[in-house]
Amino acid sequence: MRPDTPAETVDHTAEAARLERTAGLYPEDAEALLLRAAAHRELSGDRPAATALYDRLLASAEYLENPSLVRALKAANLWEYGHEAEALAIIEGIRTAAPRDAAPWVIVAESLEAHDELEAAHETFTEAVRLLLTDVAQPPYPTHPLLYGRHRVRRMLGLAHDEWDALADSVHSLPVSLDELHDPGRVWSLGSENPAELEAEISRLRAELGAYREALSRPFPVAVLHWPAEELTELVAAYPELAAEYPSHEEHLAAIEGALRELAASGTPNLGVVTGTVPSYEAFAASEGASPQDTALLPQYATTLAARGRAVVWPPETGAGCWCGSGRVYGECHGR
Repeated sequence: MRPDTPAETVDHTAEAARLERTAGLYPEDAEALLLRAAAHRELSGDRPAATALYDRLLASAEYLENPSLVRALKAANLWEYGHEAEALAIIEGIRTAAPRDAAPWVIVAESLEAHDELEAAHETFTEAVRLLLTDVAQPPYPTHPLLYGRHRVRRMLGLAHDEWDALADSVHSLPVSLDELHDPGRVWSLGSENPAELEAEISRLRAELGAYREALSRPFPVAVLHWPAEELTELVAAYPELAAEYPSHEEHLAAIEGALRELAASGTPNLGVVTGTVPSYEAFAASEGASPQDTALLPQYATTLAARGRAVVWPPETGAGCWCGSGRVYGECHGR
């Protein structure tokens, strides 16, 4: 969630202001844009302004996709500028709410770890792992930081390996093992006064960071545009020229699943589905100086939504709901 661009190459204050203005133009993307703006506020050193943005989002919590994530980011930010009691209260609330998303757990557990609350961090990582990964055949990618963080804290506490540590080892793919990566001695060596030791450790960290960034540097998903039934009805009524593109909602859904399966069969990786809305599409068309009735604009709109992080991974995980929004499990809906 937090951009890691060095402050000397980015004006974080200006970037935050730009994102806040953009959020006003695209209210459907306000959550993602304001979270990025808050991250830049933190990097600029203006943590109270970041808290104000988190509070702004939480004031409309019923419209948020992930209120637990916003609360977790707020707690981590508050603790960094002296509001420990409030941060701990928020963290306890998140643990009680037990969100099914890994990101809030990672943020609050790492915040506890960063402030040397290792026992509490271990408890938090363990709660999350048990909640999200019990009876799961293969840990989803977003849960990997939970396994790695728990492994790291257990190494700091001197605890013996258990089954979750073994699972962390099994999903870890970098050349340096987790035991070596999380060796407390490596952290201590960074405080050494011996220049040779420092230089060697910094070189190792750079190599590991490069491998980590390479693993994360995934392109935007190849996204297929999905219109919910009400939105498609409104779209075709406003722009009849698009009726040929969308004869019916049922055919539209079938075409999406068919296109995704063809892409998968051809070896295309990182597939996803983005859901459009008519106001958002019209705003996008206006920003491009084009007409919404231009069918060539549709794939561009889908790509833009994917670039903003709006894509849902396809195919959904086993037991997850269908991408079409029917409320049924994917395997019993379009995944049949």
